[in-house]
Amino acid sequence: MPDADAGSGAGPGAGPGAVGAASAPTLARARQTLLWLAGVAALVLSVSVAVTIGPAEISVPDVWSTVAAHLGWGESPLTPIRDGIVWNLRMPRTVLAAVCGAGLAVCGAVMQSLLRNPLADPFVLGVSSGASTGAVAVVVLGVGGGAVSVSAGAFVGALCSFALVLLLSHTLGDTTDRVVLSGVAAMQLFSALTSFVVLTAGDAETTRGVLFWLLGSLSGVGWTDVWLCGAVLAVALVICLGHARTLDAFAFGPEAAAALGVRVARTRLVLLCTTALLTAALVSSAGAIGFVGLVLPHAARAVVGSGHARLLPVTALAGAVFLVWVDTLARTALDPQEVPVGVVTSLIGVPAFVAVLYRTRRTT
Repeated sequence: MPDADAGSGAGPGAGPGAVGAASAPTLARARQTLLWLAGVAALVLSVSVAVTIGPAEISVPDVWSTVAAHLGWGESPLTPIRDGIVWNLRMPRTVLAAVCGAGLAVCGAVMQSLLRNPLADPFVLGVSSGASTGAVAVVVLGVGGGAVSVSAGAFVGALCSFALVLLLSHTLGDTTDRVVLSGVAAMQLFSALTSFVVLTAGDAETTRGVLFWLLGSLSGVGWTDVWLCGAVLAVALVICLGHARTLDAFAFGPEAAAALGVRVARTRLVLLCTTALLTAALVSSAGAIGFVGLVLPHAARAVVGSGHARLLPVTALAGAVFLVWVDTLARTALDPQEVPVGVVTSLIGVPAFVAVLYRTRRTT
């Protein structure tokens, strides 16, 4: 009669190595869960503390009491002025910074894998330049006759730029190299259009305001921007996470992905459209914030590896925390003057970009 424990994995044949192999996936999942929880806690703490930083002295308990009061739980302990500072000024700005950081970082991670280019970022498709042209057309040329907002103009411009990239890449062969080159061409075209319009049709004050927006700014945003960008980010995350295994397959090249059953052209189109629409929504609200999508995915890969089921959530959390603190620095470092967020991210991102180039050269 066979031993009762023979099929349970705990008999003589199941030694310490078998037990260790069986527990390894469990330990990996536990570490992954702890990492995500730590990331969420860091994000919540960062938002809570960042809202308290500024000329008006506000504590973390005051922040959460005010938030709870506006959600229908209790009453705010602050005066109406301080309550407005927290709820109408600092909180939407800080939350939108987190949303933009998460979205741009996720777009960068997806594009670097999809295009097999470690230097790809959300603006490689010319979306940012198109958004800038759309915003300038509304502000300087008065397109829409006052009925179209700057954000709406930027979004339409971003879509026009991406449509041009799709048309060019499809005409030229629809390979990853052609997509990147088409994006560079669109970027240069719309950047030139933006410069031409600003220099020929704008006065000094308008030019200064447009330039500040083009460099990235979260000032003056409201809860409408937060809900809109947050909804687009949520949909994009669901789509990208649903293609996590497909993105893993793209790491071996489109031919290998096709051999594994991936519909390469369709998948590339879906993910490129998703990242372009997300970038367009974020740029239309916050302007062009560079280097977040370039640097943060590499930092996240160094921590959790290249598996996209792990990489995308960690990248989103890292990008959110990063941009929350960058925006806090931008609005307080030279108080009362505000520094564009894109300037700060560039000052931090350029050395990181050089490090990525150096690392890429060493591995090739």
